[in-house]
Parts: sequence; C-alpha cells; structure tokens
Amino acid sequence: MKPAPFDYVSAETVAHAVEALAAASGDGKVIAGGQSLMPMINFRMVRPSVLVDINRIAGLDRIEDRGDRFHIGALVRHRMTASDPAIARHVPVLHEAMKNVAHLTVRNRGTYCGSVCHADPAAELPMMTLLLNGTVHIASPSGERTLPAREFLLSSLTTALQPDELVTGIAIDKLPADTGWGFEEFARRHGDYALAAVVATVERRQGRAKNVRVAVMGVGDTAMRLPAVEAALEGSEMDTPVIAEAVARLREDIEPNSDLNGSAAYRRHLAGVLAGRVLKAAWERAEEEPAA
Repeated sequence: MKPAPFDYVSAETVAHAVEALAAASGDGKVIAGGQSLMPMINFRMVRPSVLVDINRIAGLDRIEDRGDRFHIGALVRHRMTASDPAIARHVPVLHEAMKNVAHLTVRNRGTYCGSVCHADPAAELPMMTLLLNGTVHIASPSGERTLPAREFLLSSLTTALQPDELVTGIAIDKLPADTGWGFEEFARRHGDYALAAVVATVERRQGRAKNVRVAVMGVGDTAMRLPAVEAALEGSEMDTPVIAEAVARLREDIEPNSDLNGSAAYRRHLAGVLAGRVLKAAWERAEEEPAA
C-alpha cells in the first residue's frame, strides 16, 4: 500500500520540530530512522497530517559520557550504539543486546530513542533502558522535562509522550567494572522479534549479591523490571536453589499473552528457562570487590 497524503517539515532545531508538532494539533509524527514508522504509514495504520523530520538537527547524533551515565541522542543509530567502545567497556550487557536488534539495514538507520519511543513489547531497547535506570529527556512548547523510563513506557506501543513533545535523548547508567551480567533471548530467526528475553546485572560483595537488576520483554504488554525477583536475589549467595526460587517468582510475576507464535504458558516457561541461564551467567561474571 501507499501512505495517505501528508505534509513534510524538515526541522532545523529542536524548537522548530516542537513548533511543527504543536501546529499539527496532535496529528504530527516525528521521523528519525523511520524503521517502524514508515511501514505503519505505508499500511495506513497511522495517518499523520505532518511528518516532522529531525535528521538535520545538530547535536542529536552523539553518545555523550556524563560521568556515571551515558546520554544517547535522538539521532544515534543502532550501529553507533553497537560499535561504541565506551558502551562496550562500561555497559557490556547493552553491547551484547545490540547484537540481537533487528537486521543490518535496520541497525544502520533505526535509532535507540526511536525504538524506546515505539515501545514495542518485543523490542530489546525498552527493556535495556529500564534495566539501566534510563531517563528520557523531552522537549515541548512549554520547556523541557525528564521522565524515568518506568513512567515513560506505559503499555504496548504507548508511552507518556504528548503529541507536541519530542524526545531529544535518553540517559542510562554505566555499570561498575566488576558487575556481572547475563542476556538471553529466543527468536525463531536471528533478527526477528524475540518470543521472550531476560537480562540481569549483579555485583558481588563479600560473596553476596548486591544491586541486582532483572528485566524481561516479550512476556507482557511492555518491557518490565521485576522488583520482587530482584529482592529475592539481593543479599543472597545466588546458588542453585536461590536461582530456582527466583525463576519461580519470575514466572508468577509475568503475564504473557498467547498469539500465533506461542501460548502464554509456553512464553512463561521459556522466560523461566532464559532467566535461569541469565542469572547463573551474571553471577559467574561478577567479580568480588577488592578489600579496602
């Protein structure tokens, strides 16, 4: 199919983009990579009256080191995140996850922020942003605001972003050098949307787990952090029985849907299997903090 007619604005600045969105009265869409948006427009699943192109806005195509955080601009492509040496060094779990994001052509054009804004429940980057305590930076006609990722991601394909707002970047945590991590996803073919994925990080302090983070995707209406699972692991030695208990709790806490690719029961079982592998790998990778 072909898209319905729309006007086109090539924004020169953030203020210009926001002004164009506001003028569209809720009927405008932002395009950066367009890897999710354009197929939806072509199938007329969305029919914007105005397409606001932000690719000419200077400064949005950078990954900035801001001490204990990275700021990922709205025009940072997947390939940039995947190949950035500082990301690989300070957030290796994100570097690993990027290997599973779609296919080469999508990674060349698609953007980190665009994926989070699209909020597909089977996409890796909303999950990774939750895991890394992401903060979404937003520009609007009334100024700027920030939202934690847990408040930004509402449900499938739905975020807290207003029609006249533009995400300018997302900040994520760096991880301490001795942090252990694990990432597992299952898809029918490499690059396809995953049926389920689990990611975790953990630090080892005096033989016990500290600062445990666990997130999942593909098993609910949006990606999720699992605080009850994290609490069950916090302070433990993360041995086999503890991990088994955490896996059981994870299966209780998720609410997967049934679809053509698998039943809810299958996805719940699959998530548990992946979680067992991820938690074991994260604990094995974690290094004991040297004594002071």
